Amino acid sequence: MTKEKKKKFKIRYIVIIMVIIAIAGGTFVAKQYFSTESKTTKLTFENIGKLSTQEVRCTTVKSESKDRKLFGKSIPFTKSEIIYSYDTDIQAGYDFTKIRYTVKDGAKNEKGKICVHLPEVEIISCDIDKDSFKLYHEDDNIFSPISMEEHNDALKELTDQAQEDAISNGLYDKAQENGKNIIKQFLYQGYDKEKYDIEFENDK
Repeated sequence: MTKEKKKKFKIRYIVIIMVIIAIAGGTFVAKQYFSTESKTTKLTFENIGKLSTQEVRCTTVKSESKDRKLFGKSIPFTKSEIIYSYDTDIQAGYDFTKIRYTVKDGAKNEKGKICVHLPEVEIISCDIDKDSFKLYHEDDNIFSPISMEEHNDALKELTDQAQEDAISNGLYDKAQENGKNIIKQFLYQGYDKEKYDIEFENDK
């Protein structure tokens, strides 16, 4: 074999090797990229944590009273009473770390399905707006003063009542509806809306 033929053979050998490396490298990059993309949606859910999907503001009127008693009957002119109101901001939503979903590809010419399992809606926060305080009536009797402990207990009852009123007026239903819309937006960032339908399953 002449030097010129040896040189051409060597060049061809190097080119073949480079092509093989390029193909292998491209395959590796594609696999690595796909692996990262497959985790994107799941990591998004996990990193959100608890997310408020609905907020409501309730005004609750509270009455506190206290008097002295003798043989089970109130003693006249010993009653303390205060009537006031506070606004309470209540947020409800989901713990997104508990959301799970499965993807089923559709048959030919049929849409696939993404089945999302939702936990129960929960109260995310319930805070009294101290600046919203309104006093309607106050009668402080020296014989039956209302203590700070009793007042704090009354405020706890006020927030509990505000939560009950908010839930009975559809707080959870609206939080669930908004939560589903948010989840759909997240999922359709990674899945083609034209190829997949999203279905929801709730904890009972």
